[in-house]
Amino acid sequence: MKKPVIGLLAMSLALGGLAGCGGGDSGGDGKIAGEITVLTQRTDIVSTVFQDYKKKFEAKYPGTSVKFEAITDYEGEVRVRMNTKNYGDVLLIPNSVNADQLASFFEPLGTVDELKDKYRFVRTEQMYNGKVYGLAITGNAQGYVFNKKVWAQAGITEAPKTPEEFLAALKAIKEKTSAIPLYTNYKDGWPLGQWEGARGAVSGDPDAVTKLGKDDAPWSPGKEQYIIDSLLYDAVKGGYTEPDPATTNWEQSKGLLGTGKIATMMLGSWSIVQMQEAATNKDDIGYWPFPNQVGGKFYTVVGGDYKNAINVNSKNKATARAWIDWFTDESNYATDQGGVATFKNASMPATLADLTAAKTEFIELNPAPKGEEGLADKIGNAAEIALFDGKYRQGIVDAARGAKNESKDQIFADLNKKWSQARAKLK
Repeated sequence: MKKPVIGLLAMSLALGGLAGCGGGDSGGDGKIAGEITVLTQRTDIVSTVFQDYKKKFEAKYPGTSVKFEAITDYEGEVRVRMNTKNYGDVLLIPNSVNADQLASFFEPLGTVDELKDKYRFVRTEQMYNGKVYGLAITGNAQGYVFNKKVWAQAGITEAPKTPEEFLAALKAIKEKTSAIPLYTNYKDGWPLGQWEGARGAVSGDPDAVTKLGKDDAPWSPGKEQYIIDSLLYDAVKGGYTEPDPATTNWEQSKGLLGTGKIATMMLGSWSIVQMQEAATNKDDIGYWPFPNQVGGKFYTVVGGDYKNAINVNSKNKATARAWIDWFTDESNYATDQGGVATFKNASMPATLADLTAAKTEFIELNPAPKGEEGLADKIGNAAEIALFDGKYRQGIVDAARGAKNESKDQIFADLNKKWSQARAKLK
């Protein structure tokens, strides 16, 4: 647990120390030509799908050459590389970069006003002071991916409406099938960060992130962080998750869910296509909203995934920008991967049909007030509770399975204490 936390602290210090650096050059003579290096987290398709993108882009822009670097531990490795100027020409902005640090590392792509009519997610994500620094590779709805056949064997054919109903469903799956009811992917860590995607969906409140940044005790009964993390704790405590979380394997888990050995994983909708590809029958894969309703209605937050951005130190910014524009507007990556396209004119994917059938309302989070951009993430990083990182939720899993001597109330009291102390320092 210590090493990743130290890494986050180091990143925070490194970013702070580099603030004000950058600027780079203007990207040469502005011609779309020459080689660029593109960093990606898609180790699974970099040798197949991305090679097709390379061919199409280079055909559109003769004289260009695209080189990919696929990185397994994307967050960890890129955080380290950003202490230098050598972090590719185009890269995905790491989640640990605070909004007020964007200009130190990335070239602005335009203003919110210039881009908001053409692209989704630019009003609130990876922007600062009205400038946009990244365009989402895809958009995600939030909920959980599940094997319909397994859930049907357990007698459940409708989306659970409350955390209690969800836990009862997991219990039925454990008793009536041979599947692991809920798989946490504990060992890899980052999948536990996916639970944070339910923020805003639990309350149905587009201002959820802004309110979180103003809250001294988010892990109090009835509040979103409490509801999300309670469900995780209670599922593990109930014995509904994998027997040995220290040996989980992300790549293997896709096949296990696809073939019915795992029933459920709490992941963004980006996961649907990957599960379908690993399934015996792709129609076995379903996707439902987080089990909580407001006024009798499910909500899901639609937000951008990782954002493509230009390294402020790049020597070929014109070609880097051309790649980002082509990838966003023409590659069809988002829809092919079952996501919501960043380019507004693209159609919605069929993979989200289950959310629609459950009468789920899709919402986008509102921009933060000026001066409060990224505040919740800053508080989380300062408190060593990086909300999307997954590391602190490993501690919740450890306590729930008896590997750590802490009750749920003790865990949440400690989280509230760290959060309020960090928030007080950032006021």
